[in-house]
Amino acid sequence: MATIDVFHYNVPAESSFGYSQAIKSGELIHVSGQLSFDEAGEFLYAGDFAAQLKQTYANMDKVLGHYGATRNQVVSQTLYVVNMRQNAAATAEGNLGYFGDHRPASTVLGITELTLPGQVIEISFVIDTKLPA
Repeated sequence: MATIDVFHYNVPAESSFGYSQAIKSGELIHVSGQLSFDEAGEFLYAGDFAAQLKQTYANMDKVLGHYGATRNQVVSQTLYVVNMRQNAAATAEGNLGYFGDHRPASTVLGITELTLPGQVIEISFVIDTKLPA
């Protein structure tokens, strides 16, 4: 029987929307769309793509840390980017900076808007804890 491990930041949106930041079922961890918020759940850096991307990946590191996983165990990511043409180079630069030589499967979607005013990036991930760290 597979065990389920649920991760929360305990930010207000988790209960008001009804979701978990991540769920580990078996060896896979499915991570909800991460964005640029702080420990209290306050959205940071409205309209600043580079700062939001950096904070989003920093929040991802918290999820990885909770599960004792590493970036090398990320098998896929989906990036939702507002103004894709304008932010394409920064998206690639941030991705390369975060993953280094690791190359997870990636899908990048250019979209018109996200949930919060000024939010320009959101990233969801799948992690396989059976892979070498």
